[in-house]
Amino acid sequence: MSPTIRRAVIPAAGLGSRLLPLTKATPKEMLPVGDKPVIEHTVRELVDSGITDITIVVSGGKSLIQDHFRPNPALVEQLRADGKSAYADAVEEVAELARKGHITYLDQYGPYGNGTPVLNAARSFGDEPVLVLWPDDVFVAEVPRAQQLIRAYEQTGCPVLALLPMDPADSQRYGVPIVKEDLGDGQLRITGLVEKPAPADAPSPYAAIGGYVVTPGIIDELREQTRRWYEHRTGEVYLTDAINAYAGSRAVYGQVIQGRWYDTGNPADYLVAQMAFALAHPEYGPVLRGLVSKLDEGDVRGELRGELRGELRGELRGDVRGGSQGELRDDVQRTV
Repeated sequence: MSPTIRRAVIPAAGLGSRLLPLTKATPKEMLPVGDKPVIEHTVRELVDSGITDITIVVSGGKSLIQDHFRPNPALVEQLRADGKSAYADAVEEVAELARKGHITYLDQYGPYGNGTPVLNAARSFGDEPVLVLWPDDVFVAEVPRAQQLIRAYEQTGCPVLALLPMDPADSQRYGVPIVKEDLGDGQLRITGLVEKPAPADAPSPYAAIGGYVVTPGIIDELREQTRRWYEHRTGEVYLTDAINAYAGSRAVYGQVIQGRWYDTGNPADYLVAQMAFALAHPEYGPVLRGLVSKLDEGDVRGELRGELRGELRGELRGDVRGGSQGELRDDVQRTV
């Protein structure tokens, strides 16, 4: 069995341009989903999966991330003096989460592209494998996504990509894996990725979503990409390109993740994530379901009723309400 994974990288240097002007002053990683910033969901997932060394790669204007996880004894003292012990406990618990994950921060430097922060952090990896999770993804699952990826790596000893089944019509939104062999239990041997193919050209019914186990061989491919970039100064350095190059001659696996995925990187998906977590909340859920009822009864007029009814009645009330009363509600209370 391959050694377990203890390190993780969270690339958090992006501008969040798809969410402007919301992200002009507030990092996208600090936008709330439920009652926590989105990056805290990622950190919690990693700590719950046994990760003890987390590197968050940042850029200018991201100091709020560090402020959030930094201990604040003065605030805790003031809250306790005011009789607000529950709030004080919550503040201390976030700092304890950072301690358990041994969070360190690193400034991103080098070419554009999501492979650069991984390579920046690789100086401290040695020959160890590492998890890479994006900070604008939230997974709700009985077994955390990170733990599912670690288990797949321990079984294969090879790089692993997180996959989800997709609607073929959505293939142009994702990287789609070329599947060589289905090994059962959601584990697939893959030979590469096709970026955003037309539905007719999609090589499989799966989408590669945020989550990777990166091995030293992938890091070597990132170094080679970066070397070529400095020679020609064109394009960007992408993690998926490094994985594709590696998969051309060596084994790479995909793991179909069991759970619900919420992307917060664009306005529509961010709102869906917010609604899903709010509907799962024991206090806020009934309030929002009451709003749905009012929409059904026609109490809300005009454009708002027309635009929101389908979203709330369909995807949120139909798909998420059932989850909020069952799996989603239990999972959110357990992991958030």
